[in-house]
Amino acid sequence: MKKIKYAAMAVLLFFSISLWGCSSENPARAEMQAKAGINREINGTYDRGAAAVCNNGTYVGLAEGSVISYKGIPFAEPPVGRLRWKDPVPAGDRTGVYEARYFGKSPIQSEWSTEVGSYYLQGEDCLTLNVWTNTEGPSEGKTVMVFFHGGSYGWGGTSDPIYDGHNLVEKYPDLVLVTAEYRTGIMGFMDFSGVPGGEDYSTSGNLGLLDQVCALEWVQKNIRAFGGDPENVTIFGESAGAGSVSLLPLIEGTDGLFRRIIMESGSPSLTFSREECHSLTEKLLESSGCSDMAGLTALSEETLMELNEDLNDYNNFPERDGVVLPEDLYGAWESEELADIDILAGTNRDETRYWIREMGLEFPILPDVLVYKLSLPFMYENDLKELSPEETAFVESFMKKQTGSKIWKITELYNELIFRIPAVEQLTRHKGKNYNYYWIMPCADDTLGACHAVELAYVFNNPQADLYTDGLYNEKLADTVQDMWVNFARTGDPGTEEYAWEPYTRSSRKTMVLGEEIGMNEDLKGEERELMEPLMQHYINGCYTQLDYNVPQLWRIIGMILVLLALAASGIILIVKTRKKRHTRSQGDKV
Repeated sequence: MKKIKYAAMAVLLFFSISLWGCSSENPARAEMQAKAGINREINGTYDRGAAAVCNNGTYVGLAEGSVISYKGIPFAEPPVGRLRWKDPVPAGDRTGVYEARYFGKSPIQSEWSTEVGSYYLQGEDCLTLNVWTNTEGPSEGKTVMVFFHGGSYGWGGTSDPIYDGHNLVEKYPDLVLVTAEYRTGIMGFMDFSGVPGGEDYSTSGNLGLLDQVCALEWVQKNIRAFGGDPENVTIFGESAGAGSVSLLPLIEGTDGLFRRIIMESGSPSLTFSREECHSLTEKLLESSGCSDMAGLTALSEETLMELNEDLNDYNNFPERDGVVLPEDLYGAWESEELADIDILAGTNRDETRYWIREMGLEFPILPDVLVYKLSLPFMYENDLKELSPEETAFVESFMKKQTGSKIWKITELYNELIFRIPAVEQLTRHKGKNYNYYWIMPCADDTLGACHAVELAYVFNNPQADLYTDGLYNEKLADTVQDMWVNFARTGDPGTEEYAWEPYTRSSRKTMVLGEEIGMNEDLKGEERELMEPLMQHYINGCYTQLDYNVPQLWRIIGMILVLLALAASGIILIVKTRKKRHTRSQGDKV
């Protein structure tokens, strides 16, 4: 998931507390590493009933009941050596026979407990995909869904159990599900335009997106081998994956690779300007001691992994570079050429509350809600400085409409500003068929509510993957949502027999509310939308790496510390005085 920490580092500095490290005894790490393996070439006999003949080899999957999974199939040449930081090169033709039993490597990333894929094997050679198909379904013409995972464009991996496709494909035999890796962090989203030699790496700010394009090209070429219909492909993703999905149609050459897109909690807002991307480039040069591309490309994989440990928190989002992506993303969605793409997009009611837990993981010595309350205002006050007086007035009007203390009003602002409004802005600009949803089913933790990523277990039919649901799982909602997502992929209409789903248009703005109660709402939170729409030009994205800490929140924290110190000093003085009085009385009694 998107690991935005906003300004949590400020709390560490101002309280001068040593950060407690995570326990080395990590069951999730042990589990992920236990299931890791390397797919080998097969030189003898093999199960031809589980074999799929592709352009780059024959892959032998693993049958579990009626579902056959194919894991770790390369869709591109390894992006190593002379191909490091270069556009992906499609996998060349091969005639060998290979195992497809194990996931490929996760992209290089630091380990993080809510990104379980980070505990799997990692490496530069990570461009692989996985396929699930059901032998009880039709032998051809199956609907194809291709998923791109989240992780703030710096984390994540298809090996994460929450993305396992077995249960969904077992339930829908006419479906082929694909999950694909892409380069993240310093390997996938780096701007080298200002580095000597960088002129040969003009697309480096969006390599992760180009990896996804390459995976989709492989799907077009090979998905028939798994029973899939290359003319009926839906791409979907969550968080950074949804952000990717919102951008892929804007990339030259993607026409015809897919017909529909599903965006869960992501949009064009999750992007960086060139200026925002330069910071990480400078940090990489400084950390590595390199001064040009020749030096960077000569670094070993091990060195890059070590450097990434300190740099991963500063990872970039896709770059509005004017090369791979247009600089005006919302405007690009107005093109008539995109009108034949169907869109299903939505967000969760309490998106931002996800980072309460994330911040707590960064500072386990402090209550997670306290860290959140101290940190989030830094982001808020920085963002306000970028707005015009008129735009600031819009924010103030929005805040007045919210209830609760200021921290929860800020939380609701970011639910709208980073997540919901950018998604509906895209739908409003798009001239094709659109559907919108709003997820309100919470997880078991009342503080987190219907937070970011809570819907994933429902979508994939994986109730056992309860990292985000905390064990609260509504079976009826799960069945309905899976029907809706699959129906949309099949036909372009997510409605079911029980729940008709009306399209989202500029005039009606119909939204499907998904919770214990399911139903349509017209112009959901319309007043808030009208206040936030003028701010979309700023692409406010939750970037925390370039904050100015000289904002009022700093002085509030310093004031709190001084008050606490004063109270502590007063307490100590009182204790000392009390002990002296007792000692004096004791001496008097002895006399």
